[in-house]
Amino acid sequence: MMPFRVVHSASEDWANAAKALADGVAATDDGANLGFLYASDPLPADISSILTFLRQKTDIEHWVGCGAAGVMSMPGTMPGTMMGDIADDYDRPAAVAMVGKMTDQSFRVIQDMSETSSISEWLATEDPYFGIVHGESMDGSVPDGLQDLSGRFAFLVGGLTSSIHKNTAIADGATTAGLSGVLFSSGLGVATGLSQGCLPISDMHEVTDCQDNVVIGLNGQPALEVFTEAIGKELAADLPGLAGLVHAAVPVEGSDTGDYMVRSLLGIDPKRGMLAIADDIRIGTRLMFVRRDAESAREDLRQMVADLKGRMDAPPRGGIYISCMARGPSLFGKEGVELEIIRDGLGDVPLVGFYGNGEISNARLYGYTGVLTLFL
Repeated sequence: MMPFRVVHSASEDWANAAKALADGVAATDDGANLGFLYASDPLPADISSILTFLRQKTDIEHWVGCGAAGVMSMPGTMPGTMMGDIADDYDRPAAVAMVGKMTDQSFRVIQDMSETSSISEWLATEDPYFGIVHGESMDGSVPDGLQDLSGRFAFLVGGLTSSIHKNTAIADGATTAGLSGVLFSSGLGVATGLSQGCLPISDMHEVTDCQDNVVIGLNGQPALEVFTEAIGKELAADLPGLAGLVHAAVPVEGSDTGDYMVRSLLGIDPKRGMLAIADDIRIGTRLMFVRRDAESAREDLRQMVADLKGRMDAPPRGGIYISCMARGPSLFGKEGVELEIIRDGLGDVPLVGFYGNGEISNARLYGYTGVLTLFL
């Protein structure tokens, strides 16, 4: 199978961006029949127009993607590109597209993942074991929707839109659904990895007293007392300075890889000894504390890429990378760091991606993570 083809445009005008993408896609007639499209503000306001232009000029009917705060791309080994052609456009207008050829029976695009009647015949003959989904970040039904889908389809990855414009997800057209995307049958080879970007700095603790998202007691003791002892004297000496550095982490039940979901530490009440966490907490919940900084995020991503490489027998044909808005330049200090790590580990793989307002791996919603999907 041919490698995927990647095209990038830095134009802030939708018509110019669409033309640049279409010209790049059409430069090689390789029979592509599926495209991924991601655009950063303000282009998502015209996502329908961009998509219509692409479908007319490329003859590719099936597209999935979304609007975002930032997009990224790596062209791979296409003619005329160089190893330095990484594009990482955060908080400025850009659009990226990746197209590839698959058998018509191997995939189906769905505008609303909660309603699959339109593909009932395909589902009757195929076994969709993998999907790439995009969720509307302001739709509160997304977490429950993911849980429902996880019972029907084996493995879902993706991310939440982060554009300032509403309804910027793409599934053969702009869609207002909470979750949309593409499902793949078992005939397609894929490999995925999740990079947490955090380093555990404490043992696991049990919530023994709480109210909503406020942790009052841990292990039968005041929560703040356990917290300060767990993170160590150096960090505990500057509680106001822990914002964005120290987070709570809830283990994924049943995971055999020690997986956990990171939740922000919203507030500390020194007088009452309480902690506020960005998640609903129940008595009996287990949690630990993790440290998030640039170096731990780099090392975790390197390890994830190395693990993926060890599972592959041949170079991937293409990839999708979804990173948290809180990562990228704001964490690493410059653009392109994550793509450079991926390229160092895997070589010059055709790849596109975006910065999301939440990342999806195995039908679970994460934060502060990077999710890499490779087509084999």
